[in-house]
Amino acid sequence: MPKSVLIIDDEPLITAALMTRLEALGYHVYHAINGLAGVQAAELHRPDAIILDIRMPDIDGYEVCTRIKRTPELSNTPVIFLSANVQDSARQRAMAVGGSVFLSKPYEATDVIAAIEDLTEQPLTLKENAKHV
Repeated sequence: MPKSVLIIDDEPLITAALMTRLEALGYHVYHAINGLAGVQAAELHRPDAIILDIRMPDIDGYEVCTRIKRTPELSNTPVIFLSANVQDSARQRAMAVGGSVFLSKPYEATDVIAAIEDLTEQPLTLKENAKHV
């Protein structure tokens, strides 16, 4: 059964590029264009991993992650923060609300794919990608 990934990001070019790469690798990919829609999509689809932006037009990624982690069926779902905000405080807050990995935009697709594969094939542990610190 193919793994599923939910991308929650309001930037169409980033989303389209990620969707194309992930679908080519056999992932089933869902997309939400804002935080509230992302929470709903996560509850509906229960993806194996979530890629989440911080800055969005309604609620930010921190709040999205907090809501997802409060949902019992989603509490162990790994969340990969993918953000242009590279400040240490953003990284720390992302990890504090339950993020598994923090990657910076612009990103390398191979880093995102490696994070998904690592998080969905091994037991969930909190980590920060040292390459992007």
